[in-house]
Formats: sequence, structure tokens, C-alpha cells
Amino acid sequence: MKSVTLFLFLVTGLLQAGCSETTPQAGKMRSAPQDNSQEETAPAKIVEVSFNDAQTVKQQAVKPHTWPHWLGPEYNGISAETGWRADWSDKPPEVLWRGNVGTGYSSISTADGRIYTMGHKAGDETVYCLDAKTGTEIWKQSYPAQIVSRLNAGGPGATPTIDGEFLYTNSRDGRLICFEIETGKIVWQKDLTKAYQMKVPEWGFTCSPLILGDKLFIEAGRLVALDKKTGNEIWNSKPYMPGYGTPAAFEIEGTVYLALLNNECLTVARADDGTEVAKFEWASPFDTNSTTPIIDGKTIFISSGYRKGCALLDFENQTLKARYTNRDLKNHFNNSVLYQNHYYGMDGNSNLGRIVRLTCLDQETGKIKWREAGFGCGSLLISNDKLIILSDEGTLVTAKATPDSYQEISRFKVLDHQCWTVPVLCNGLVYCRDSAGNLACVDLRL
Repeated sequence: MKSVTLFLFLVTGLLQAGCSETTPQAGKMRSAPQDNSQEETAPAKIVEVSFNDAQTVKQQAVKPHTWPHWLGPEYNGISAETGWRADWSDKPPEVLWRGNVGTGYSSISTADGRIYTMGHKAGDETVYCLDAKTGTEIWKQSYPAQIVSRLNAGGPGATPTIDGEFLYTNSRDGRLICFEIETGKIVWQKDLTKAYQMKVPEWGFTCSPLILGDKLFIEAGRLVALDKKTGNEIWNSKPYMPGYGTPAAFEIEGTVYLALLNNECLTVARADDGTEVAKFEWASPFDTNSTTPIIDGKTIFISSGYRKGCALLDFENQTLKARYTNRDLKNHFNNSVLYQNHYYGMDGNSNLGRIVRLTCLDQETGKIKWREAGFGCGSLLISNDKLIILSDEGTLVTAKATPDSYQEISRFKVLDHQCWTVPVLCNGLVYCRDSAGNLACVDLRL
């Protein structure tokens, strides 16, 4: 085994663009091919649930004040919220509540006054539904699961996905589950290792479920499309060494594509049938590719740790061509965020945390605009022209999101254990989590 201090997870589970007072609605279901040989126990239909017409990612209208899945409403790590305080010099933030959900790196999803996350305790993994303002438990579901703790704390790394009446989760050992979001009742579940005849990857399963219309997409040693209502397979693509990120969806000239970074290459496939139309070789030195591709128009940005670096690719005529590659922004496991033509992210590896630098990179040229040390392998989101950073030692920091220079506004110590999980902003509350499962709800409301 390689001696590497890391944890790969996109934690996949988290991006961003605001929070919603109503839960995002699921797409209308259509019949899916039955694959009984790969199903655990999937009901033929779900009763007493209505579905709206299916929409693509670009078409979905997500109201403010919800963070329904990995990387937020627009899958870009950006919150649309403005009603929060970035300057704490006169009045430090208040920690509204604290709790513990068990070991893990799963981030937070939130809608309708509830938050959802996952953790591991004593051989069981648990999915939690908590009151967003008090941390009071509303429901939880537990099941036996491997912790997969090689060179990291272990526990779940994927982020729950909210989709209308349902919640979708992916355990560290590949148990994909659909819950009734109101009650926590299990609708269906699928063991990815059995369904796709694969072992649990070296660093576990960390891909967060991606929902588009009536389909659920997941990394299982290949890109897989399932009927989100039943868990039945619709298609699966060419197998590769599994990565640890989440697929990114985008649409060009009426065709929806999925970009996925595995441990061999970046692939682009059609969402309707899984046909691979392009790939770009991008092998990881230690099989640790774990980020979600960043889509902007017809460009795709990818980044990996261990001196692999980053690349900006043009996707034209169903081919991928590098505009540039360099080693100036090497994301170990947490995603960079693209904001106003600049990438903001952590450059470096967790085993060398003292030399990791928060980096601002020019999107067009790939040149460094500035660097700042002191955050380790932390994480960030962007809101209201501000960076909201959580260092790997638990310090919450705000700074201006500008390429001119690093301009810090405020900082506040929140947690004491290893923090590799991206924070989430919703309704002026920031949810922070460490690997020991400690949760802190920080009140930044005006």
C-alpha cells in the first residue's frame, strides 16, 4: 500500500448557489428497463407521491435558501445568499448549536428547515435528518457499513442528495439508498459492489448521487444510470479504475453530457444512453483522483493532487483538447470554485498541510494571481463576493473573492479536529463539520 496521508472524497457530496424555502422537485418518472438480477429489493412503484415534469440541470429553477446536494443548487460551489455578515470584528459569530453525527467527511444538504448528513459509529453508518435551526434529531436510519479508514478517519464521504420527496445517499462501502425524505423510510437500496462485481475501492465510495430528471447517476467502477424511482439500471458505461468524485452534467446544442474524472482519465458520455464520446488521459500518481469537473460553457477544468496538477480542456466536436496544463493548482480532494473567471482552491496534499496554499488561478491563462498559506487542506465556498473558508484545523475565515490579492476580513475558531469537509451556507447559517463528526451551526445572519 502506498504511504500517503489523504482522503479522497469529493466528499462528493456538496456544491452551491443558494438555499430554498421549498424542496427542489423531482422529475416525472418514466418506465425503466428491469434488471432484477442486480436489484436488492426495489418496489415496482412508489405510491402517494407526485412528480413534476423532468428538467435538465440548466432548466431546473431552484429557489433561494436551499442547498440540496453536493456543490449546491447550481453545482458550482457558489451561494446566491447576501443576507449574512462577513465582518466579525465588532461582534463575533454565535454558535447556534453543536452536535455529533459520528466519524466521516459527508457534507450537509439542506431544504425546508432540515439538514441531512451521514456518519459512522461502532460499525454502523447512519443517515441523519436534523432541524436546521436547533440540531434536534427528526429521524435517522442506521445500517452496518465498513469504515474504510486507511490513512484517514474513515466513514462516509458522499453528500446526501435531496430530490423532491426523496433523499439519496451513498455509503462508504457502496450501499446506495433512496429514502422517503419526510419519514426516513427506505424506498429501495442497491449494493454497488454486488451489482457491478467490484471490490470496495481503496478509499471507499465517495461519489454523491447526481439526479437529472428521472435518472440517478453514480460512479461504480464505471458511470451508471439508474431509474431514481426503483434503482433499476438504465445503462452502464465502459469500466475504468474508479475515482472518488461526482459526475458533472452539462448541455450543448440540446444534448446533455456527463463529465467524470476516474483514476485513468476524464470521460464525457451522453446522459441518455451512456455512450462515451470523448476522453482525456489523466492518471493519478497514487490513484487518488477525487474532484468533480468544473464546467464553464464548452470548457472543463480538472485538478488532482500529488504533483499531477490541473488542466483546462476545450470540448469541441466531441473531442477534448487541452488549452493548458500546469502544476499550479493541485486539488487533493476538495474542489476549487470558479468565480468571475478565476479558480479559487487549495493547492497541495494533506500529508504536507503546512505548505498547502490557497490559490487564485486565472481561468484563461492558468497563471497564478496570488497564494496564501495557513489553511492546510481546508475547503471553501463563495457567496456575495466573499470566500468562506474552513481551514483543516477548524478556523472559519472570510476574505474578499478578488484576483487582486488575498484580502482577509475575519476569522473565528469553530472546531478542533481535522476539517476536510466543505462548509455550507444556508439562510445565513454556516454548517461546519470535522472528521470526528462534530457539527457546528454558526449564525452569520444580519
